[in-house]
Amino acid sequence: MKPTLFILAAGMGSRYGGLKQLDGVGPNGETIMDYSVYDAVRGGFGKIVFVIRHSFEADFREKILKKYENLIPVEIVFQELDYLPEGFKVPENREKPWGTNHAVMMGKQVIHEPFAVINADDFYGGESFRVLAGYLTGLEGRKNDYCMIGYRLGNTLSESGSVARGICEKDANDYLNTVVERTYIIRDTDGKIKYKDEQGNLQVVGENVPVSMNMWGFTPEYFNYSDEQFVDFLTKNQDNPKAEFFIPLVVNNLIISGKVKVKVLDTPSKWFGVTYADDRPGVVAKIKELTEKGEYPEKLF
Repeated sequence: MKPTLFILAAGMGSRYGGLKQLDGVGPNGETIMDYSVYDAVRGGFGKIVFVIRHSFEADFREKILKKYENLIPVEIVFQELDYLPEGFKVPENREKPWGTNHAVMMGKQVIHEPFAVINADDFYGGESFRVLAGYLTGLEGRKNDYCMIGYRLGNTLSESGSVARGICEKDANDYLNTVVERTYIIRDTDGKIKYKDEQGNLQVVGENVPVSMNMWGFTPEYFNYSDEQFVDFLTKNQDNPKAEFFIPLVVNNLIISGKVKVKVLDTPSKWFGVTYADDRPGVVAKIKELTEKGEYPEKLF
């Protein structure tokens, strides 16, 4: 069975005003997500699941899903703030979503095979999808053997401001030791890459340090681990309106407890995305260049 691609798209409505102006960056108005779907199909994925919010379901079906209907099987699941375990309710001052791993948890009822997780608005590159699909195909029937695509930090920065990245440490066999979400990383005026630590101090970090761009590979028991950890997370963070249940948090806990191992898969692909409005012209130019090189057809679908 081919692996499934799970696309985290629940934040799209707020960014695009209900998808009315979904940003076209390709020669024929293709979105970044269109390129991910195209790369996933040719890379070896067999199904795509989107997690969205109910508020833009009709828009999403009309503007997004119709494009993919004859290309690959697709399904939709939903993430909402009040999708919580029994005994918990949304705190009064909570406005932020619960984070990327809460979004992943929404796929439990429809995903029963090895699966990859990506963000909707990141461009990951065709080779990354091939590498990931290849690894996941080999996980059929296995448990607790996960993977992630490790991008080189210097290839993932924005010229327009700071970015958030999961900085990784791996062992001699390329298995992940830790991944720490750093919410402020920037190339400083001296040319060096730096992140803010817990005390708010800037620390220098290397160009080729592997980072998580939220491109993960799991098998279905990951949903059960997530359910368990989410209860613990909610218990500890009920009074913190900004706490988020990130994928690296769950993965770290599983590695530390010895329950799973996570292979870091290297990729030559360059990541890019529209973190800031100023990033958009650069993304358009890069996709135009890839199209001219023959990496993508002029019209994807």
